[in-house]
Amino acid sequence: MGRTASRLEMGDGTDKCGRFGRRRRIVDCGVRVLGCEPGEKGESCADMMSEDEIKELLKQVKYPGFSRDIVSFGLVKAVEVAGGEVTVRIEVATKDAQVPQTIFKDVHAVLERIEGISHAKVDIEVKDAPEAAGGAVGKSSIPGVKRIIAVASGKGGVGKSTVAANLAVALSARGLKVGLCDCDLYGPSIAMMFGTTERPDANENDEIIPIEAHGLKLMSMGFLLEDKSPVIVRGPMATRYTQQFLRQVAWGELDVLVLDLPPGTGDIQLTIVQTVAVDGVVIVTTPQEVALIDARKAVAMFAKVNVPILGLIENMAWFEGDDGKKYYIFGEGGGVREAEDMNVPLLARIPIDLPTGRGGDEGRPVALLPASENKVSAAFHTMVAELNV
Repeated sequence: MGRTASRLEMGDGTDKCGRFGRRRRIVDCGVRVLGCEPGEKGESCADMMSEDEIKELLKQVKYPGFSRDIVSFGLVKAVEVAGGEVTVRIEVATKDAQVPQTIFKDVHAVLERIEGISHAKVDIEVKDAPEAAGGAVGKSSIPGVKRIIAVASGKGGVGKSTVAANLAVALSARGLKVGLCDCDLYGPSIAMMFGTTERPDANENDEIIPIEAHGLKLMSMGFLLEDKSPVIVRGPMATRYTQQFLRQVAWGELDVLVLDLPPGTGDIQLTIVQTVAVDGVVIVTTPQEVALIDARKAVAMFAKVNVPILGLIENMAWFEGDDGKKYYIFGEGGGVREAEDMNVPLLARIPIDLPTGRGGDEGRPVALLPASENKVSAAFHTMVAELNV
């Protein structure tokens, strides 16, 4: 069709964003386009650009609240170019109406910088959209599951899985049907914490049958691997495993499904909020500032994707010696002050406790103990009562 070959390369971000024109070398928000000029028959630059080149440009559009772009997340399903008209088809699953609106605006902003586009159409299909006022509350996209609660942390090593396990046990003690899904693919620990090495089977619908222990239904990568086998997968495969754990496990009828998330604010967290309707998240931190910094990031991320923050748990708040004195090993009251600053409830302050650590290693979460026998168990049962799940 008489077009001049063009190529794309990453820009250094030092030039100003501009428009595509005849023999211009410019940076359009980080993407440099070389050699774009009208063809012999007068085709516009847009007419000469391929679908892949336009997709490359759309990598400038970040998913709201994240550093990753909509193309890498697989949200751009099709790009059609015909006679100066460009149509971009996008699918997004979210409960936040602002997310598709922001993506719509940002995609248009990219397309409008391409000289020669006579008409740009952005078609966004929203799945699991926000319910209208007066709609059902607590509705989940997992059949049979009434409510989904996530347990998250910005930083690893703060005891998030211990909190998730004991939260699930305490919920079950209130007579609720509870499931626990270990979404921490790279560091699964739920299998050990519940003392089982069973391998899950599949039912006639090719769904994974969760393992049952201490009255809970469990799913974890730890049930599928040997103890010393690492999980070595890239982001897209981790996303696929996470979706399978949520949507292809025969959870049955549950009052609550607790999700033990990996630390941080990355692909798996976004996959979860796009795959299922999370009713709320509990943030776990320790008192020192190095953990609180990342807890703030976790709170900000979930707020951006419209997941309610149920509250904050200050774990390892102190160690109580035989003399009854409290030793604040990681600093005093950091979680208390942070909850006040973020205007979220402080759900509990959990001390360092030998029976808690021993119970996790031996497959008996401490919340199985009567509240009268252990202060940490009492803290979890009190917290669950106040959550009013």
